[in-house]
Amino acid sequence: MTGPGADRPDLGPLPEAVARWIAADPEYREQLSALAETDRDALDRLFDGRIAFGTAGLRAEMGPGPRRMNRLVVQQTTAGLMDWLPLGAKVVIGYDARHNSRRFASDVADVVVARGGTAELIDRPAPTPVLALAVLDRSADAGVMITASHNPAADNGYKLYLDDGIQLVTPADAEIAAAIDRVAGLMDPDLEPSHRWGAPPADARPPVDISAEAIERHRAVSVATLYTDHRDVAVLYTAMHGVGGEHLLACFEAAGFPCPAVVDEQFQPDPDFPTAPFPNPEEPGAFDLAYATVERLGSAGRSIDIILANDPDADRLAVGVADGNGAWRRLSGDEVGALLIDHVLRHRLSPDQGPGAGTPLLASSIVSSRFVDRLAKAAGAESIRTLTGFKWVARPIVDRPEDTYLLGYEEALGYCIGDRVRDKDGISAALVMAELAAECKVEGTTVLGRLDGLIERHGLFATSQVTVGIAGLDDAGRAAAKERAVNLDPAEVAGIEVAGREDLSKGERLPPTSGVVLDLADGSRVIVRPSGTEPKIKAYLEVIEPGGPAGYAKEARRKAELRLGELAKEVETLLVG
Repeated sequence: MTGPGADRPDLGPLPEAVARWIAADPEYREQLSALAETDRDALDRLFDGRIAFGTAGLRAEMGPGPRRMNRLVVQQTTAGLMDWLPLGAKVVIGYDARHNSRRFASDVADVVVARGGTAELIDRPAPTPVLALAVLDRSADAGVMITASHNPAADNGYKLYLDDGIQLVTPADAEIAAAIDRVAGLMDPDLEPSHRWGAPPADARPPVDISAEAIERHRAVSVATLYTDHRDVAVLYTAMHGVGGEHLLACFEAAGFPCPAVVDEQFQPDPDFPTAPFPNPEEPGAFDLAYATVERLGSAGRSIDIILANDPDADRLAVGVADGNGAWRRLSGDEVGALLIDHVLRHRLSPDQGPGAGTPLLASSIVSSRFVDRLAKAAGAESIRTLTGFKWVARPIVDRPEDTYLLGYEEALGYCIGDRVRDKDGISAALVMAELAAECKVEGTTVLGRLDGLIERHGLFATSQVTVGIAGLDDAGRAAAKERAVNLDPAEVAGIEVAGREDLSKGERLPPTSGVVLDLADGSRVIVRPSGTEPKIKAYLEVIEPGGPAGYAKEARRKAELRLGELAKEVETLLVG
């Protein structure tokens, strides 16, 4: 042997599983073969396990081996899914505009057919909520969305919905993961990819294209979430280089809104995300181009009332508003949640609308603001708190079918309005937010003015986060950091006595999960949990200030900001150790 590996006589033969993978993976065969000759340590890291299939499906960097997102992983995952689903299952498939998304979606469709199922493909890039709705509308047994949402450009993912239109929960994830492992162990590299997971039955139907139908149906459902005829609003919209742009503009037109202005640099799908390396509307700087566009439009005599932003797969919504002092700011997810809840309660519980059958329900994740409880109580609705993730936030739709699910949300910019799209839906939420802004104009106020009114009537529930990254630690270091975080048990935080502690792993109120809740004597709350999708530990902070007279909101915010700052400093110290 010559070349960089010539001085490595100890490399020895490849493990059989690695050799079989290399033989079956034409896309990465050359790269893997080179590593086999020069860097076995790097090769071992690619084969020291699989991407964990969980209730969030799969999400990872694209690349070779079972630890990365690639065609073989997608094929194996789909074959395992089909073994778990009923024989002849129908699967609806969607995908975003990321690198390889179209190819991965085609692989899903091919394996579904090869395993004796029916595949229906949304054969163009589409928002995730379009796929979530299509699962119900097409009476499918499952839905697969190829997307990594707001992750960096190098990543992709595989998101799974079951026949109720909601992401799966335990124990289905473990059962499907076991089926995937069985299939992966039987991989035959000598077969063509189309036959590797089972030759298509003689009567198999090829994938069916349902693009136009699925997108039009979502458009109709989104418009149906509106409550009033208020439409006079000037919107600036950014798609963050994702798939929401054309669909959102069509929805606005169908609903009778003026066409939004757009951030041109971010409107067309671009899998490289050139102006937003971390294409998450929550990231610092994510709204910079939008703010610059507002200023440019203003110089040309065109004023903007509200900024709306979707993430790349358009399941999240971020909102920017004028702060009253000549600048703009992004509202937090909890602030948007409070505004949407108030708007829905105003109209769905009004005498002329009525809540429909059963108890009106609002749902929110445990790390979201408790303001929802206050608003629900004042309106006579029921507030349900759930674990994080819309697989839980949307679940009351199916667990409480006799009642009326009005809205679900979580602080990470996710909103589910009504009971038809049973996941985050940044398109329908954008329509309702635009309607809210138009209604504020009719009332002679602003979106921020309406939020101030809620604070003055009900009090301020101010929230913030502390995030500690653990990506730079080895596996043992990450495990130790997570263990330390979920076992926090201080007597006080920032000089405030800890009046109550809940270990979420015990499952006292909710299904068991990793995390701890610290309730402080002054009503403040700290929730600490390891992130389920990123190498981070997050702490969610909330302080409460009482309501007051008109104009008091500004003072309440000032006080709350000071208290949150004190909490954040001490919580970060506790997490870092």
